[in-house]
Amino acid sequence: MNRHGRVPVFQNGSHIIYNTIDIIQYIERIAVVSSGAESISASSREVIEWMQKIQDWDPKIFTLSHIPEKYRLYVSKFIRQVAIARMSESPELASDYHRKLKEAYETEEKLKEADVLRRSKDHLVRLLDEVERQLSETPHLAGQEFTMADVMLVPVLARLELLDLENEYIIGRPNIAEYWILVQQRLSYKKVIGKYFNGWRKHRTLLKAWFLVRIRSLLKRY
Repeated sequence: MNRHGRVPVFQNGSHIIYNTIDIIQYIERIAVVSSGAESISASSREVIEWMQKIQDWDPKIFTLSHIPEKYRLYVSKFIRQVAIARMSESPELASDYHRKLKEAYETEEKLKEADVLRRSKDHLVRLLDEVERQLSETPHLAGQEFTMADVMLVPVLARLELLDLENEYIIGRPNIAEYWILVQQRLSYKKVIGKYFNGWRKHRTLLKAWFLVRIRSLLKRY
């Protein structure tokens, strides 16, 4: 799986899928078949609706707005340097890297606009409020069982914790807070996310990312 611009791309042989939810459903079907299940049941309409609601919130601006400016600008500069270097190394891809370069500049401009930051935050708040109401009725987003809708929600909550925003966005919503505690007990969470987000490992995750960027910049290995 790779990304072309901001569009997710999944390729399995000659089969190529571009939509995030379609990719998830495709992988879900593969998992069901691999498990030896006799029948394949696609995600329900309710699950897909929740997946769409979660996907509609773009976390990019919100996340960047909560990163200290000096670090954010350093990484932004590094990304621009990479794009410029790639443009000179691969002229045939110059238009693609020019698009990435333009996006980097546009992102920095958006981060200066209070309305853009407010809309991103308001969108997140509306989403979490809706999740909070749903979890007052069911233990998971789409009912009694953990589904792909929950799989898409978990990274949103993990992102808030990584940014030290759980008190503002999670703890104040008791149903989400309880849900988040239970989710973190799942073996799949512990294997995929938990080991990077708990205790000192959380800071190591951030430090490792920063260290790699710093080293690559110094060695100019793009």
